[in-house]
Amino acid sequence: MKEYKTITRVAGPLIFVEKTEPIGYADIVKIALPNGEIKNGQVLDTSDDIVVVQVFEGTAGIDIDTRVKFLGDTLKLSVSNDMLGRVLSGSGKPIDGGPEIIPEKKLDIIGAAINPFARASPHDFIQTGLSTIDAMNTLVRGQKLPLFSGSGLPHNEIALQIARQAKVVGRQENFVVIFAAMGITNEEAQYFINDFQQTGAIERSVVFLNLANDPAVERLVTPRMALTCAEYFAFEHDAHVLVILTDITNYCESLREIGAAREEIPGRRGYPGYMYTDLATIYERAGVIKGKKGSITQIPILTMVGDDITHPIPDLTGYITEGQIVLLRELHRKGIYPCIDVLPSLSRLMNLGIGPTRTREDHKQVSDQLYAAYAEGRDLRGLVAIVGEEALSERDKKFLKLAAEFEDKFVRQRRDEERSIAETLDLGWKLLGLLPESELTRISPELRKKYYKEIK
Repeated sequence: MKEYKTITRVAGPLIFVEKTEPIGYADIVKIALPNGEIKNGQVLDTSDDIVVVQVFEGTAGIDIDTRVKFLGDTLKLSVSNDMLGRVLSGSGKPIDGGPEIIPEKKLDIIGAAINPFARASPHDFIQTGLSTIDAMNTLVRGQKLPLFSGSGLPHNEIALQIARQAKVVGRQENFVVIFAAMGITNEEAQYFINDFQQTGAIERSVVFLNLANDPAVERLVTPRMALTCAEYFAFEHDAHVLVILTDITNYCESLREIGAAREEIPGRRGYPGYMYTDLATIYERAGVIKGKKGSITQIPILTMVGDDITHPIPDLTGYITEGQIVLLRELHRKGIYPCIDVLPSLSRLMNLGIGPTRTREDHKQVSDQLYAAYAEGRDLRGLVAIVGEEALSERDKKFLKLAAEFEDKFVRQRRDEERSIAETLDLGWKLLGLLPESELTRISPELRKKYYKEIK
């Protein structure tokens, strides 16, 4: 391997190297500083004249005497069963004080999106124990269902609760949680680790932590490390893997920072034009493959800048993923946890995972009726603000009451409360009991006879 001393420019986390032999994209680079320090990097761009290298540990101390060696290999993650219960850095190195992981094999972290022809249709219902998700926006094994949040909202607590409680009912299966955090504070990192350890969830989990003071470049490899680990457990050990990625917004900020350092022409709001493609390379690694027992389900979390759902990050994410769970600041202000707003939330694969054999025969109709009744009750609040509640008809007052009860009894849960799907649907019927039977237009007469009559 030749060494080069032809660095012509340093820009942010990037160095520009001239007069090299042909170099491959994504090759690993060793950078030896004059003081003996060794840094690692990866080829970001390559042409006949110049090679752009992103440096993982930052470019401080790099000068014209720095030597660059291209190793002719791509970034790989050492994987083995021993990763379970471990806390790793964003680049896959143990940071929990435990021993080094002895690799069973080394896998390329770039991976590949699952071939559409090889995909099986997701259909297994995942019970999260949260009524707003299980009943109204059902999570199905192999789905990618993002959580759209805002700064200061309890998205991390909701993610941890899902990580602890998620299961396929009635089956004892090999279930693994991969938790990858990008650009989080030390305080948040400590909170995550303590929660995993105290609840015992760490035993079936692998945690990747990229902290806010870690290099921005490392943030770009963290989700790929996590997904490579997930693919290993899912497709080589037949595990069902839930991958939680937080916070995708921090990941996209790093993309923008490196795009600016490369002097690329920016797209919307300064983000690179290829951000859609880049996010798709992460999200499309979730799914179920024909003939394989394992699966990968993804819950990416992103904080919407200024609570703006039309911002490029949630906007592009919504195009790629199969729905979204949206958190509402107004519910959080009322002290309701989890503050999930069911009206803009959506699970596009919900119908594949519910029904008589998977959840219960009344699931779809109860969900539709609750949605319609709650939406009407929410609309009436605007009218009450203008004319007062006294001006409402008796019918309208019932819908108004249902909306309040829905938020207080159905949406509101304790942080350690796990409801079964049967408990959730029974609670839904109890709320529908506030309405006269003639208003249950989305529920069949047979189901009304069976369930509505019981609660009356």
